[in-house]
Amino acid sequence: MEVNILATGSYGNCITLKSGDSCILIDAGIAKTKIEKRLFDVGIRPDEIETILITHAHGDHIKGVSLANKYRIPVYAGAGEWKTIPGVDEGLRRTIKAGETAGIGFTFGVTAFDTHHDAMQPLGYVIEDIINDTKCAVCLDTGRVDDYMLHAMQGCDIYIIEANHEPKMVETSDYPLSVQTRILSDIGHLSNQQTADALNRLIQGRGEQIYLTHLSHKNNLPTLAQLTVENVLRKQGFKVEKHYQLEVIS
Repeated sequence: MEVNILATGSYGNCITLKSGDSCILIDAGIAKTKIEKRLFDVGIRPDEIETILITHAHGDHIKGVSLANKYRIPVYAGAGEWKTIPGVDEGLRRTIKAGETAGIGFTFGVTAFDTHHDAMQPLGYVIEDIINDTKCAVCLDTGRVDDYMLHAMQGCDIYIIEANHEPKMVETSDYPLSVQTRILSDIGHLSNQQTADALNRLIQGRGEQIYLTHLSHKNNLPTLAQLTVENVLRKQGFKVEKHYQLEVIS
């Protein structure tokens, strides 16, 4: 399974997963024309996209979702999120709920799970490449990772997960107190430590690929995110490059 993170962070999120001739898009948080260009940049034609999965309806995840209309791509999202997702033709709208699995073409199976964010019905996804027996978990924008989420993501080969902030940087930032409180809340975003703790319960040391994403440009540093995860996993005897792979996308 090939992963391309076309955009990540507060200014837009967009990810592709590709296997053979099959490709899906997870979130469409940058302008439609930018998505098209970045797809071409990684060797994917927009008309190859079989499905778009939306985690939630905040602007940095749906800005370019009208791409679906141009290429007649079905779009999956939680029922609550459709209340605030504009610009997608009715015939392309698909609803998915936690615990439900949808087949995407002949290659992918997608299972949704609930996350914790200040949206109506935010979701994470586990995408299985049925042909190559590979699984990828996508967990973005959540204030915490609970046992249910860990169970849903268990046994994956690829983890795309947010490591949004370092709490002390948030607390000393120029953000208003209300914004700081939101970020640090259970329906906000994951800190580096929360992400590391979740990965500590998921990684088995069998060569898993980790992508740390959605880093705050103001309240985090790539080196902090990386070191926090590496230090936690090292305590379990897992070394980067030997037992797992780690890439920080900022």
